[in-house]
Amino acid sequence: MSLLKKNTINVRLNEWRKNNKVVVFTNGCFDLLHQGHRNLLNEASTYGDILIVGLNSDSSVRKLKGEDRPVENEIIRSKNLLNLEFVDYVIIFNSETPQDLVKTIMPDVLVKGGDYTINNTIGSNEVISNGGRVEIIPLTDGYSTSSIIKSRNG
Repeated sequence: MSLLKKNTINVRLNEWRKNNKVVVFTNGCFDLLHQGHRNLLNEASTYGDILIVGLNSDSSVRKLKGEDRPVENEIIRSKNLLNLEFVDYVIIFNSETPQDLVKTIMPDVLVKGGDYTINNTIGSNEVISNGGRVEIIPLTDGYSTSSIIKSRNG
């Protein structure tokens, strides 16, 4: 379990592919890691041998969610993810979408939560046309970072 650098990912990918490992990729902000995140990541890990999580950088989260986010910085968020036994690698990306990262990794399985469809999942066309598949995992009801923040702020 470790933090991957974008410039070293290709070496690892070549090793894994040579050893017929199935690479699974998902991504998100994972701010205030909660049970819904854990459930998604745990299920994602069952689709292959190696689970790589693309983590939005702090600046990327601010662009997507607003200036008051993330609540936890990218170092804390990446450590929280790496503490989960089912997450193998985390790679932090700066763009608003993981498009370039998906193209680089070209996972065997691309996973997103139930608030997405195959049609609006970034990278789904590339993964499918490369022989991979997209899995949509139902959300765990009652868990969201936004609702946790609202409840804390009363």
